[in-house]
Amino acid sequence: MKHRRIILGSSDPEIQGEDTEHLETAEVVERYEREEPEDKRLSRTEETEENSTVPTQGLEPTTSAPVLDDTYTYILSRLADVDAAMHRLNVAQYTLDVKTSQLIDRVSRLASKVSETEEAMDIISRINQENRKEIGRLEGCMKGRQLGHKCFLVFRSYETFSEAGKRCKERGGRMAMPRDRKEQEALGEYTRGFFHPGNWPVWLGISDQRSEGLYLFEDGLRVTFFFWRKHFLSSQPDGGKRENCVAMSSDDGDWWDNDCERRMYFVCEFDI
Repeated sequence: MKHRRIILGSSDPEIQGEDTEHLETAEVVERYEREEPEDKRLSRTEETEENSTVPTQGLEPTTSAPVLDDTYTYILSRLADVDAAMHRLNVAQYTLDVKTSQLIDRVSRLASKVSETEEAMDIISRINQENRKEIGRLEGCMKGRQLGHKCFLVFRSYETFSEAGKRCKERGGRMAMPRDRKEQEALGEYTRGFFHPGNWPVWLGISDQRSEGLYLFEDGLRVTFFFWRKHFLSSQPDGGKRENCVAMSSDDGDWWDNDCERRMYFVCEFDI
C-alpha cells in the first residue's frame, strides 16, 4: 500500500498513466485474493513452500562416493577375514581327520593283538586242561587200581554228588561207573583195602534224578547191572524221591541210595 501511495503521488503524466495502470492491476489482484476460496489459497501457499524447499540441482552433497568406497573396502576386509577363518577351519578339520584315522588304525591293531592274545590264552588253557587230564589219568593209574582199560582212584574230599562229578571231570576222568560184576568186585576190593579197617560210603556215577526209578550212568547210558544192599532190615533202594544218587559201602561194596546233596568221598575212573 505504501508503494501504491508513492506511485499515486507522482506529477509526471507518463508516470501518472502508469500509476493508473498499476493501480488498476493491484485492485484486481486484491479483489481476486478476497474472492478466491480459502482452500485454493492454502493449496497455492503449500505449493509455493514445496517449491521453495526443492534443492537446487547444483547444490547436491558430494560425499556419497567416499562413503561407498569405505563400505566396499570394509566388505572386502570382512570377506578376507571369513576366508582366512574358513582356511584355518579346513586345516583343523584335515588335522582332526588324520589323527582320527591314526587312532582308528591303532585301535584296530590293538584289537588284533588282543584277539591274538585271547586265542593264545585259549590255546594255553586247552593245553593246561589236557595236561591236567593227562596228569589225572596217570595219577589214577599210578595211585589207584587198574582193571582192564580202566583205572579207579578214591578221593578223600567231601563233596556233593554234582561237585564230585566236576572234580573227576577236571582231572580228565568221570565218576566210577561199574558196568558189570567183574568191575564191581574189583572196585569193592579196592575201596575195602583203601579204607580198612573203616567203612566209608563213596559216590558212584549213578542216579535216577531224571526219572524216578530209571537209573542212569553219568554218561547217559542206562544201568543194567545193580548191586543193591539186600537185608531184611535195610533193603535198598528205599529213599524214593528224597534219595536219587547212588553211593557204595567201602566194606562190602553194597549200593545205597542217598540224598544227592550229602557230602561224602568219591571214586573217579580214567580210561587208559
